[in-house]
Amino acid sequence: MSNQEKITKQERKSKIERRTNETSITCSLNLDGTGQGIIVTGIPFFDHMLNQLKRHSFIDLDLSASGDLEIDSHHTVEDVGIVLGLAFKEALGERIGIVRYANSKVPLDEACVESVLDLCTRPFIYYDLKFNKEKINNFELELNLEFWKAFAFNAPFTLHLRQISGINSHHIIEAGFKAFAIAFDHAKQFDLRIQGSRSTKGAM
Repeated sequence: MSNQEKITKQERKSKIERRTNETSITCSLNLDGTGQGIIVTGIPFFDHMLNQLKRHSFIDLDLSASGDLEIDSHHTVEDVGIVLGLAFKEALGERIGIVRYANSKVPLDEACVESVLDLCTRPFIYYDLKFNKEKINNFELELNLEFWKAFAFNAPFTLHLRQISGINSHHIIEAGFKAFAIAFDHAKQFDLRIQGSRSTKGAM
């Protein structure tokens, strides 16, 4: 078995725990899973979105979060993004041999969102999603950006989320999570043609 083939056999798993005065979060991740796991954050809509990410990227994810929801959802949503980013960072390792780049467009009824992803280690997010309401249940829609920003900057990776169409806020956000998940599923795959990192610098 070649070194490159050995790389593709590695286990890409991680476990992260983070506790502050505002939140307590535990996360167990397997990048090469089947979409299984239990997610509980105390924010039902957010759980629904994280389940879309898990299911459509074929990762196994157990995530439990408790936070100061009596104040609002901000700390919990942002800190889940931080923890999920750190879990992805650990599981991806040196990112040797991965495809790295991917994009996906996902429709959900009238909404369509495009995700363009580079699994480099340069954190950046371009975000162009627009909503015509402020909240869905106890999830403030401005927190969608806070989640993606915390996730991208702690993983880290470069992410563009662009709304092509859409009116319904639920549909727009969900299409974004699904588009990211499908792009990530492709970008995380190994390509045996790639020697080392897919970068002229020799490292990502």
